[in-house]
Amino acid sequence: MLGLNRTRHALRRLRNRFTTRGLILTYHRIAEDHSDPWRLAVSPRHFAEQLDVLRKYGQVMRLPQMASWLERRSLPSRAIALTFDDGYLDSLTDARPLLERFESPATVFVISGGLGEQQNLWWDELEGLFLQPGSLPPTLALTIEGVTYSWNLGDVAHWSSEDCSTYRSWKAWEDPPTTRHMIYFKLWDVLRKLDEKERVRVFKELRAWAQIKPSRASAARLSIEQTVELSRGGLIEIGAHSVTHPMLAALPVASQRAEIQQSKSALEEIVGQSVESFAFPYGNYAPETVSLVRETGFKQACSVVAALARKGCSRFELPRVQIQNWDGEVFARQLAKYFSA
Repeated sequence: MLGLNRTRHALRRLRNRFTTRGLILTYHRIAEDHSDPWRLAVSPRHFAEQLDVLRKYGQVMRLPQMASWLERRSLPSRAIALTFDDGYLDSLTDARPLLERFESPATVFVISGGLGEQQNLWWDELEGLFLQPGSLPPTLALTIEGVTYSWNLGDVAHWSSEDCSTYRSWKAWEDPPTTRHMIYFKLWDVLRKLDEKERVRVFKELRAWAQIKPSRASAARLSIEQTVELSRGGLIEIGAHSVTHPMLAALPVASQRAEIQQSKSALEEIVGQSVESFAFPYGNYAPETVSLVRETGFKQACSVVAALARKGCSRFELPRVQIQNWDGEVFARQLAKYFSA
């Protein structure tokens, strides 16, 4: 009898191991992109393969449903939720048709500021400026928050399509192979820490220096009308991703509150329904940020901690795993690795 009880206990532990954990996947763009230093784009072909794997491997559920189950009870085996950050146009044109085909719900976290403006998000504009073909003046000098930066582009002042192809495999966390890449990464690192007013000022100077206004059509944002269209049908939940995508923990509490509250109210007015999910920009937040999200009326929030979501974890600090442009076979191996961790 003692041995039988031990066996039952072991089986119960094994079952709980696989039914009290879920996996939340993070996507940004579903697009073919020849320049992707942060590995944010998954091609439509690979995304279709990944959704096919998910249909066979696990159970895709809505993010709010997973958050509630994690808080109160066990999850179905291999429970998975899909999320998209930033609000790119391809979430409507490329992702939604595939989500519909595979009957997979998802949450799209939209940056509410600038919806409807024909302008790329600042990091895409920066990439277009330095990593897309074109000629730039040989020297650049900028003063940002009292610090002066100066660079000489030298022989990379002109950047050809062949140059883009040569360095297309570069990842932003690797050593920069050219001065262009070095300037791009340094400015990205500085700009992401600025408030929106100062960042707008710096970009005005950059555009005047470059004498061009770079545009990356492949990284276009949703318009207001397209956001409404994306929300129709109930398959896709619209979530909030702040107004200007700042590093929230670096802001005063009042500014954090404004970013969180205004994004919620603006998106609710646009889609005509409650917006209940939030994603922290850059995954950056402090304890007071979490409290503000809860007080604003959101019911769950996502971080960028790459881990399984476990029973009892805070529904306002849900971990997520970034998905890359893997084919179905590699994606399946990645899923198995996470669930067996």
